[in-house]
Amino acid sequence: MLLALDVGNTNTVLGLYAVDQAEQPLVASWRVTTHLNQTVDEYGVFFLTLFRMNALDASSVSHIIISSVVPPLESTLRRVCEKYFNKQPIFLGPGVKSGMPILVENPAELGADRLADCVAAYEKYGGPCIVVDFGTATKFEAISEKGEYLGGAIAPGLGISADALFNRAARLFRIDIKRPPKVIGTNTITHLQSGLYFGYIGLVDGILERMIGELGTPKAIVATGGLARMIAEDSRFITEIDDRLTLDGLRIIFERNRNARARNGRTEQP
Repeated sequence: MLLALDVGNTNTVLGLYAVDQAEQPLVASWRVTTHLNQTVDEYGVFFLTLFRMNALDASSVSHIIISSVVPPLESTLRRVCEKYFNKQPIFLGPGVKSGMPILVENPAELGADRLADCVAAYEKYGGPCIVVDFGTATKFEAISEKGEYLGGAIAPGLGISADALFNRAARLFRIDIKRPPKVIGTNTITHLQSGLYFGYIGLVDGILERMIGELGTPKAIVATGGLARMIAEDSRFITEIDDRLTLDGLRIIFERNRNARARNGRTEQP
């Protein structure tokens, strides 16, 4: 089994894949809160509990690959993998081959989660395509017809935008962010919901419209991340929702590196 972890600023997503089966199905997945201050043992017990809840054996994990945008957690997670799974994890970064040319000024600046998203999107939907990942920040990625990463854009996430509003406006209170029944609200709650939700739809579609103008008509515009389903409902451009895009990208990259090692005559597994 391959354990894939996508560690974000707000959430960590885990996926368990049966890598030696022909179609490499996703056996189980979990989305949990990222905690910067948890210890190795706290994370270890937590992960093992998730396995037990799904009647899965942690000893079935033969490989681990991690994408992380939270550097302070990387040493903790490395020790978790070593202590609780008896495996050395692969961290997606320099030295790990993605199979995707990165045509930007400094390829090292591209976040591991963004690269995994793009690899999976091109593999699953073809190119050109655009990925929108709704996380703590909302990331837009453009992939060429040939499978090259061309660049993208980063905007504040919907949650960050809402927090900024509530923190700076003393008389406005926190609300549940969701789609209101209509744009013209009739009370403070629906006023806020309308501005946040439809305002964010405008941001997303505005960027996508300009990206399409530069890229040309894409084969797919894929949304992923925690808020993907809610935002995609009213977007004029999003064509696909893929909740497991990042995890699938990690699995594809793992396989490419394992196969490359096999072709080079190296018997050890990554």
